[in-house]
Amino acid sequence: MADAGNVFDVVILGGGSGGYACAFRAADLGMNVVLIEKGELGGTCLHRGCIPTKALLHAAEVADLAREGASFGVQTQFTGIDMAGVNSYKDGVVGGLYKGLQGVVKARKITFVAGEGVLSAPNQVTVNGEVYTGRNVVLATGSVPKSLPGLNIDGQRIISSDHALRLDRVPASVVVLGGGVIGCEFASVWKSFGADVTIIEALPHLVPLEDENNSKLLERAFRRRGIKFELGNRFSGVETVALASGETGVRVSTANGKTFDAELLLVAVGRGPVSANLGYEQAGVVVDRGYVKVNEYCQTSAPGVYAVGDLIPTLQLAHVGFAEGILVAEHIAGLDPRPIDYDGVPRVTYSHPEVASCGVTETVAKERYGADHVKTLNYNLAGNGKSKILKTQGEVKLVQIVGVPGEDDRVVGVHIVADRAGELVAEAQLIYNWDATPGDVAQFVHAHPTQGEALGEAHMALAGKPLHVHD
Repeated sequence: MADAGNVFDVVILGGGSGGYACAFRAADLGMNVVLIEKGELGGTCLHRGCIPTKALLHAAEVADLAREGASFGVQTQFTGIDMAGVNSYKDGVVGGLYKGLQGVVKARKITFVAGEGVLSAPNQVTVNGEVYTGRNVVLATGSVPKSLPGLNIDGQRIISSDHALRLDRVPASVVVLGGGVIGCEFASVWKSFGADVTIIEALPHLVPLEDENNSKLLERAFRRRGIKFELGNRFSGVETVALASGETGVRVSTANGKTFDAELLLVAVGRGPVSANLGYEQAGVVVDRGYVKVNEYCQTSAPGVYAVGDLIPTLQLAHVGFAEGILVAEHIAGLDPRPIDYDGVPRVTYSHPEVASCGVTETVAKERYGADHVKTLNYNLAGNGKSKILKTQGEVKLVQIVGVPGEDDRVVGVHIVADRAGELVAEAQLIYNWDATPGDVAQFVHAHPTQGEALGEAHMALAGKPLHVHD
């Protein structure tokens, strides 16, 4: 039997974004919480994902600005990348946030247990030989990089994103297998750092989950930057070869018979859930292809057991994990929270340029409402003063539904490509989630000159009163 001191209102297995967000909110609501984590508090996002990759991307932006200083009348020059310095900067960002998280855990009086836990019963987690009993249990064991059948990630020539974040050098050449968010972000970094980069993507477009217009704009930008890509072509094999430089590298083959030689192969084909050998099925939790099945409140098939984050088949984004963790804590507390509208979650690829969106794509809108009820508008940033100043190109695309019975003529999708698009998507999120019509947004006055004006002017144009645009 569990010791009385090991009985909690909430036992959380996993201290990543979803797990610690749930712990923080549950503690705020007066619950007694234990948070169990086998690695470092903060999980993938803080240590091997969002934060370190964005630090690398900012270093890449600085490198590009150093190259381009003359175009702004500033005498700068790019002389190379000091990876030891870049990694020190990156690790400093991560370390500071990690220390802050540890402080929040202590301030909220959350019991933190370091160790690998197993769900030993529907209401119990066993870790380090100790049993922790929860009136509610939250599974938040996250994800790891995936590979393909027969493709062995050795950490040397064939690497995952985890290995890529620890590189102590800039590779001369890289093949990136996978043109999704992770692949495009690393391709962008390495190109800025001076590497020769080729992306191989089996689907017809880069960032294939985005609106096709966003994908095409990113592809155009990558071509201008000299990032090569092979689309609609599947990986078929890899072997070790001697490169022209005399160094050992890899030769990547594709289904159409093409080959690509490079120093490294980055496998960026997505992330898979961590659920095996953790006692989930034995405790009555239904698992499908590794993912824990949940309802709209993140409840599993086992009473009192919830699951959040990358472990469940929702968007694999840290902010989704935060939202799910908060939802679960509030549901346990009986606050009757509103289920998450996953279409209303902002999505960002932090490449150069950035790709950001909220709502549904034009294709999905037509499937859902009918092609005759969908109207779109593309606003080119060539007419936006701040974008001109920043020397960034791109567009804002709006997707509106019109004439749908029982629906306002609201904007159901906002899709942006430009440097700093990730900051613009905050307003896009409000537009979608408040069911705004073009006329609702058109009346708001946006500061000039800002890139945010592009959102305002796009809605003005869609509302029939364009300012700086014409047919």
